Amino acid sequence: MDAIMLSLSGLLSFALYFALSLASLLVFKLLYAKVTPHDEWMLIKEKQSTAAAWAFGGAILGFSIALAGAATNSLGVIDFIIWAIVALVAQLLAFALVRFGFMPRIVERIEQDEVAAGIMLGCVSVSIGLLNAACMSY
Repeated sequence: MDAIMLSLSGLLSFALYFALSLASLLVFKLLYAKVTPHDEWMLIKEKQSTAAAWAFGGAILGFSIALAGAATNSLGVIDFIIWAIVALVAQLLAFALVRFGFMPRIVERIEQDEVAAGIMLGCVSVSIGLLNAACMSY
């Protein structure tokens, strides 16, 4: 019985970090949708756009990976929130880097459901998330 109670002693911290992570994901989804000129949800839900699903899914996955790094390495809740904001900014910058640097026509290519463009943007987002998480292991 003591082993069970010991295991459950971290339940409150888990619940707090998990709730903050879900809230961060929601904020990320809303901000990412505002920053991108195309409406990912409409493209995915109404037009079944594979390119948009890859791009947006990669962005969410990349942000989640970075959030996991923040949760693992944070010194407390405030530290976690700060690094979640850093992760969010990094993902938004990743989109800007692709849009204004590597693939200036990325928005119209995703709107036209060019899968290669969506996969490329998604992979860049996941890569940024992985690098972000690794760099948070201060």
